Amino acid sequence: MQQFLAAQPSSNGSTAAAAAPPPSPSPLRSRPPRRDQQQQSIKEATMADEHQELTKAFSGMGGLGVEETALVSALGRWRKQPEKRAQFRRGFPGFFEPAAAGAIERCSDDYVRHLKTEFARFKTLMVLWAMHPWERDARWAHRALHKKHHPASVLVELACTRAADELLGARRAYHALYHRSLEEDVAYRVKDAAANRLLLGLVTAYRYEGPRVDEELAREEAAALSAGPGAGAKAQSQSELVVRVLATRSKPQLRATFRLYRELHGKPLEEEFGGDAPCLREAVRCLESPAKYFGEVIDGAFKEGADKQAKAALTRVVVSRSDADMEEIKEAYLKQHGAKLVDAVAKNTHGHYRDALLAMIGK
Repeated sequence: MQQFLAAQPSSNGSTAAAAAPPPSPSPLRSRPPRRDQQQQSIKEATMADEHQELTKAFSGMGGLGVEETALVSALGRWRKQPEKRAQFRRGFPGFFEPAAAGAIERCSDDYVRHLKTEFARFKTLMVLWAMHPWERDARWAHRALHKKHHPASVLVELACTRAADELLGARRAYHALYHRSLEEDVAYRVKDAAANRLLLGLVTAYRYEGPRVDEELAREEAAALSAGPGAGAKAQSQSELVVRVLATRSKPQLRATFRLYRELHGKPLEEEFGGDAPCLREAVRCLESPAKYFGEVIDGAFKEGADKQAKAALTRVVVSRSDADMEEIKEAYLKQHGAKLVDAVAKNTHGHYRDALLAMIGK
């Protein structure tokens, strides 16, 4: 009020002494209040955390599957906030291609395929879990024989780790599903001659399931297997011997043979077969110690650079062995890798897929 009066004209027409100019605003007053700064920092940090969480959930980074819970949470938090999604797309290189002038951030085709695969893992697992084991094995065998880039080792695994009646049941299921026999498809679709002979012998085997072991026979066959591949007719004869032993002897009998071979030569039989005989190596590994073999297959799914088939093997092993020898697999995995199988799965998988795997593995 005093400032207003000081500015009024005096009775002689002059102006009263002008009031002093208002003080310049304090530098502190020109800045946003400290509370506003803190709120802005919190908002930016929260946004960054949400972006990181959503990026991890979408991409499946660091594991298999996607974080469905995180995705559903984002649907609620980012409702009616399209600018957040736009910022997310711009900050997600490799999956959303940068927008050209007047265009949009386009989702890359490779990412679409990747995301379909990651979301499908849980659905695939549940469907396989619900199937009869014979049908499940028949479908895996058919895929290995008819789809590109599916290794023949899947057939070796099915033939060498199933009980005699389980393998026979899978062959019957193959008849019913595909109107031809499993051995027929093996004979006509496996092009490598050596692999063809071995796989035919393995898938048609009906092994003795009892505990009896003939030590003398095991010693004789261990010595015969150590004779080396040779050449010409000798090589053919040796190959036939290997297939005959691996495809007909009981699993306890074969383990005795493998043990005696190691005693004779100081190395496992699988090392006898070079890079040109992967099916033979897989067969020996499966027959000698299925639990150890499955532990290695599971670990392969977690390795950096694992291909689609290696990752799919995780589902195959857990679903097929959860009611069979999972406890032995857990013990073998701990011994091989120095970590519990449940901890490795929890670390390397995501979402409902992870939860389903852990439920089937058990504590």
